[in-house]
Amino acid sequence: MKDELRYKYRIKRKYFQYARREVADAHIAQNFLSLFAGLNSFFIYNSFGSEADTHGIISALLSLGKSVFLPRVEGDVMVAARYLEGDRLVKSALGVYEPASPACAGPFDVAAVPLLAVNSRGFRLGYGGGYYDKFLKDMPCIKAGIGYDFQLDDAFQEDAWDVPLDVLITEKGVYRFGQQTDF
Repeated sequence: MKDELRYKYRIKRKYFQYARREVADAHIAQNFLSLFAGLNSFFIYNSFGSEADTHGIISALLSLGKSVFLPRVEGDVMVAARYLEGDRLVKSALGVYEPASPACAGPFDVAAVPLLAVNSRGFRLGYGGGYYDKFLKDMPCIKAGIGYDFQLDDAFQEDAWDVPLDVLITEKGVYRFGQQTDF
């Protein structure tokens, strides 16, 4: 079931292109920055392929003097590595550009994560590797999904190891899931 949904949402994202995607990504960035600009430390995915774009968000955060950390996969775990404007990024075996800087344990105010879909309870459907769930499990931060409005879908059930999001940020607005409302 989840593999079928992963395929479905990869295709939907792939065909959500050009001007519509650019406008949606600009609205997502605006919504993200409006919500979190007062915070200081961000763990945020470095978008690739058809994922909702984070490059504009990362640039804006850096220009505001915020601390930005990007994910890097080391074996079967994901770590955070500090990113500064102009740092060299290395293409991973998964095709994602990652920082080569040393790993950092945090803390982070916000962890912004990619998704293929998210249900109304705030559980995300990822790529199936479990990297983000392992990373976020004991992370005391705001867990924010970034995606497009069409990625909201209750067609899947979460697993026991899944970590819920506090918020989903799309081009159409902000969806709050958990009890955390102080942001």
